[in-house]
Amino acid sequence: VQLVESGGGLVQAGGSLRLSCAASGLTLSGYFAAWFRQAPGKEREFVAAITRTGGDTRYADSVKGRFTISRDNAKNTWYLQMNSLNPADTAVYYCAAGAVALSAYGSRYNYWGQGTHVTVSS
Repeated sequence: VQLVESGGGLVQAGGSLRLSCAASGLTLSGYFAAWFRQAPGKEREFVAAITRTGGDTRYADSVKGRFTISRDNAKNTWYLQMNSLNPADTAVYYCAAGAVALSAYGSRYNYWGQGTHVTVSS
């Protein structure tokens, strides 16, 4: 199983980015999907998660109303649209897939990507 993130980069405050996570070696429709992030010097934190069909989502309070998680099971890919970015969003963003439940806990996810860097300048 391999998860590959893309779409990270450098953006000015107030800008937008769209992250993608492409999965291979698994059938995404059987998995919950999520995004986590880890800022320099901080622990990894939950960002967003989505159910197998995309019918339900969950967000961290810090990104609610600004970020949107979505998925395309036909493409075995899920996304994180990030709007109104601010410097506090600077982090390495990781995608994760799990078979158990929609969860904000990293331990519930079986597979992880290598991460993509997002830097927001002020």
